[in-house]
Amino acid sequence: MANFNLWFYERAIRRERVFKDRSNPLEVLCEKELLEKLRFPRHTIQELAIDLAEHLRPETSRNFSIPPLLQVCLALRLFATGCFINAAADLIGVHKSTASRIIHRVAHALSGRLPLYPTDVSTLNKVKADFFNIAGFPNVVGAIDGTHIRIQAPSTHEPLFVNRKGYHSINVQAICDAKLRVLNCVARWPGSTHDSRILVNSQIHDAFERGELQGVLLGDSGYPLKPWLLTPFLNPVSVPQTRYNTAHAKTRNVIERCFGVLKRRFHCLHAELKMKPERVCNIICACVVLHNIARNLALPDMEDDQIFEEPTLEIAEAGDEDGTGRYIRQMIAENIFSV
Repeated sequence: MANFNLWFYERAIRRERVFKDRSNPLEVLCEKELLEKLRFPRHTIQELAIDLAEHLRPETSRNFSIPPLLQVCLALRLFATGCFINAAADLIGVHKSTASRIIHRVAHALSGRLPLYPTDVSTLNKVKADFFNIAGFPNVVGAIDGTHIRIQAPSTHEPLFVNRKGYHSINVQAICDAKLRVLNCVARWPGSTHDSRILVNSQIHDAFERGELQGVLLGDSGYPLKPWLLTPFLNPVSVPQTRYNTAHAKTRNVIERCFGVLKRRFHCLHAELKMKPERVCNIICACVVLHNIARNLALPDMEDDQIFEEPTLEIAEAGDEDGTGRYIRQMIAENIFSV
């Protein structure tokens, strides 16, 4: 009995020490510091913790389990700064291995909330109107492009992850609206994969091919020309074609800005993620979900150095075997941009 009482006393002391070391960032940081370090205001972090509690709450109360709020704070710290895992772990006073599991758990919970492409007419009409107000380009429901997220060289299939710039990465395809909100994201392809291949093997490609989505996407010349995916003229030979290219570039530029805002807010996507590719893909999707939350809340963009995307290398136009895409593009140039 004496031994049991001693064990219970020592366990209580140890438990008190553990919880004393785990500081709650929401209690020690002001609102400005929360935006700088975690990228979100206090009430939003609390709402995130409540929404994800079902996925983050431990099954038992053993082993001094970490509450969902602290788990969310730890993950946001790594997403925001791209720091080492042990540096993020210090935020709430846990071991590096515990922090790694927490980050994976939070990223997995968030990645399951990726946005579904809007299909209702009223929403698509609003998206089209926002795009039209940029440069007068009609019927646009999204701008599409790919971006590379740098990763540590994986232990398996390493050559597949070397992109055209010579470093290891995940090639991420995204479609955004005129307000820089991500409407669709595909983050599962190694860096050597070309943008056009990712598109052809995506669900959004099949949806447009089946006519389930009404409107057009704007992409650079690395994508195949299709009736629903318009690219610029490689060699414009008339004034309408030149004006078309100018309006196309101004309108499609929102996806470049979207990537810049995303990577500035969540610097882990600009730094090198030292994790397995599968976990990196979850983190990318989690950051996209959080990015949309930030855009909906109209949070200020980060003021770090501007991040520019290198343009995709141009390829010969393909994928328009019956010429419908070329006809639609030419009709838009002549009817909309001839004046």
